[in-house]
Amino acid sequence: MQHHLSEQEIVRREKLAELEKLGIEAYPAALYDITHTSEEIKKGYSEERKDDFKEVSIAGRIMSVRDMGKANFAVLQDAVGKIQVYIRRDDICPGDDKTLFNTVWKRLIDIGDFVGVKGYVFTTQTGELSVHVTSFTLLSKTLRPLPLPKTDADGNVYDAFTDEEQRYRMRYVDLVVNPHVKEVFIKRTRMFNAMREFFNNAGYMEVETPVLQSIPGGAAARPFITHHNSLDIPLYMRIANELYLKRLIVGGFEGVYEFSKNFRNEGMDRTHNPEFTAMEIYVAYKDYNWMMDFTERCLEHVATAVNGTTKATFGEHEIDFKAPYRRISMTDAIKEYTGFDITGKTEAEIREAAKGMGIEVNDTMGKGKLIDEIFGEKCEGNFIQPTFITDYPVEMSPLTKKHRNNPELTERFELMVCGKEIANAYSELNDPIDQRERFEEQLRLSERGDDEAMFIDQDFLRALEYGMPPTSGLGIGMDRLIMFLTNNASIQEVLFFPQMRPEKKEVVELTDDEKMILATLHDGPVEIGHIKQMVGLSGKKWDAATKSLRQKGLINVVLENEQKLMVKM
Repeated sequence: MQHHLSEQEIVRREKLAELEKLGIEAYPAALYDITHTSEEIKKGYSEERKDDFKEVSIAGRIMSVRDMGKANFAVLQDAVGKIQVYIRRDDICPGDDKTLFNTVWKRLIDIGDFVGVKGYVFTTQTGELSVHVTSFTLLSKTLRPLPLPKTDADGNVYDAFTDEEQRYRMRYVDLVVNPHVKEVFIKRTRMFNAMREFFNNAGYMEVETPVLQSIPGGAAARPFITHHNSLDIPLYMRIANELYLKRLIVGGFEGVYEFSKNFRNEGMDRTHNPEFTAMEIYVAYKDYNWMMDFTERCLEHVATAVNGTTKATFGEHEIDFKAPYRRISMTDAIKEYTGFDITGKTEAEIREAAKGMGIEVNDTMGKGKLIDEIFGEKCEGNFIQPTFITDYPVEMSPLTKKHRNNPELTERFELMVCGKEIANAYSELNDPIDQRERFEEQLRLSERGDDEAMFIDQDFLRALEYGMPPTSGLGIGMDRLIMFLTNNASIQEVLFFPQMRPEKKEVVELTDDEKMILATLHDGPVEIGHIKQMVGLSGKKWDAATKSLRQKGLINVVLENEQKLMVKM
């Protein structure tokens, strides 16, 4: 994408050229030895321990500068925080040559540049902990200015980098100028680590399963399709990893889990992204009752690891992840919030009831989808505190074991928090004959036009025929869970790089003079005097056209064998 250079960007490129002339490497290759972080200095320094901080070496971005003539204060931001540095001319330029301070530091270094500083820690007269600089090194020159917010005397903030589209598209900038965003992702990693620790301590093994699958299975969703050239077969990006993990239970593992990247070709909104992370765990010889206890203990552990407490604020609600959680059946939940009893009802009766509740339905929807729509529209939003919805109708759960007391239901639960599902679990179906029948029913739904109905995975059926022990499985939407633990209503806030529409290309309008100059550069660099002759423009027109082309980032001038050459960018 062609980039139109701003005034500041042109100036920064000129500074880069000046640094090169002075023999200062703007992007040095050598390792810069860091002894301390800003946080270590702030936590560790005291009057009693000042000798431990006589020699420190830190590095980071310059975020602000206060110019006081022969001395400057600057704020340096590293990976964990900010610290003030004090830089005095005569300290870094003890001799007669003051270029390093007067020219390099004061003129050629910009806010956003990476520098390394060496010095000692002290406290200023105002009580500010600072590093007194004895030497500094430019580590990386920035060519674009950071969009830094400014705060006036009344505390009003201006120029804050808050536009959502820009923030998600340029997350690298967002993380620099909005430090609270970084905290969300630190907590996200803490959540994964805590859950992994909980499973490992229980004796279960982390595994990896294929992302490219010949049959997308384990969920009701529309897959992304791709093509494998060498094998000349279509492949699907996984919508779930369930069927592979259950194959491993067949293979003799007691418990396996995976943090899996899943892909679903469906709508995007504040709680859905086409690429998302799920955790799935399968444990042999367990059922869904055991899994409910296991889940609430796991989430209590995770919430505490992330926030230091089981409580989390989400919007106007305070949620408590402390076990135990409420349990209510799907049938009772629908009865509680609609007055309609789904027990023993036909597909037609449920469809009519849904219509009567003002729910949009169509003929492609089977019994399971209709019940799901009723629950989603009328019940789901009412469950704020963690609540297990249990015993789903058999039509809604093609991979779940029938309920031991009622063959119309299945041994399944979903965990609801703040009106959203964050976990789904089954007593897994391990009867291969029953499983085949359920897959065939899904095929019939597919033929009716349901594009989210499941494919029949013949290899998985074969695996079941070799025997799978009684097993319970659990899936947790990790993106959604961290939303609740960090008080973010949008999934885009908890993904480093959410899916975005392609950026609109900047249209660069050119004058006839500019087009003429560019046309001379098609075959490579050309000597400037020769171009001037070829295009025959007046001095005024030439200056205007070349200046405009430079600003638009379309040309540059380079020196080669003492000749000035113009180059097309």
